[in-house]
Amino acid sequence: MKNLSLKQLRYFEVLARVGHFGQAAEICAVTQPALSVQIKALEAAAGAALFERTTREVRLTGFGVEFAERVREILRSIDELSDLARKAQEGLSGRLRLGVIPTIAPYLLPRFLTRLGAAFPDLDVQVRESITPRLIAELGEGGLDLALVALPVSERSLEEYPIFEEPMMLVRPEAEADAPVPEVTELHTRRLLLLEEGHCFRDQALAFCNIPGGGPRDGLEGTSLSTLVQMVGAGMGITLIPEMAVPVETRSAPVSVARFRAPQPKRQVGMVWRRTSPLADRFRAIADLLTPDAAQ
Repeated sequence: MKNLSLKQLRYFEVLARVGHFGQAAEICAVTQPALSVQIKALEAAAGAALFERTTREVRLTGFGVEFAERVREILRSIDELSDLARKAQEGLSGRLRLGVIPTIAPYLLPRFLTRLGAAFPDLDVQVRESITPRLIAELGEGGLDLALVALPVSERSLEEYPIFEEPMMLVRPEAEADAPVPEVTELHTRRLLLLEEGHCFRDQALAFCNIPGGGPRDGLEGTSLSTLVQMVGAGMGITLIPEMAVPVETRSAPVSVARFRAPQPKRQVGMVWRRTSPLADRFRAIADLLTPDAAQ
């Protein structure tokens, strides 16, 4: 294969990941026709079609799937070479692609980014908010540098760096403010509102309440903690939220918040990154900016 460019490979990787020319063009900061021209040139160089195109989406061909695996390995190696050069420099500068899960991002990210900007003013931080499985996949593919998640993720290729623990809080309708806090063994008898499947906080709540996982429970699921709290305020049930979310999510809902008796349910918040990254020591310094008081 001749006349391949790094730009074409990066455009290809994004299109393969999102499956939509418009979205891929936006991510790559180019026009859709410009992206299409580069993809066609790449297919011409490869001598075979990489994508199946329909009116609604694009899918990788069988050859495209194999091609994508190799391209991601190449891009990951190139990024690590770049990271190695950055390690040789003083401080930390350039692009930092940070993933954050939705049950952390709105509450911790603003304060964290302020601290990060003060400590590393030459960093260009690009934030990606998504659920844990997607962030882990993008880390493995080289699309992210590190991610702020709930631990453990139990992925051998990733290094986990615990930062702090925080309790889960019980949110009930305001009318129950003076009622005794239920025991853990009683929660399964209540209508427990949960995040939809894919959110690690859902799994943590189910594990604490000793409730088997699975599909929707009475249709009482939400896409965000905000939705869950508003549903509680409407008298539809109870829910659990992380302590950092309490000031934001409960200020406009008629709910009461209670702390469980010991042993309190907790989650471990931490950073993860590829074990092969040469910037691991810098990533630890970044994670250390998330002191426990930042979660309050």
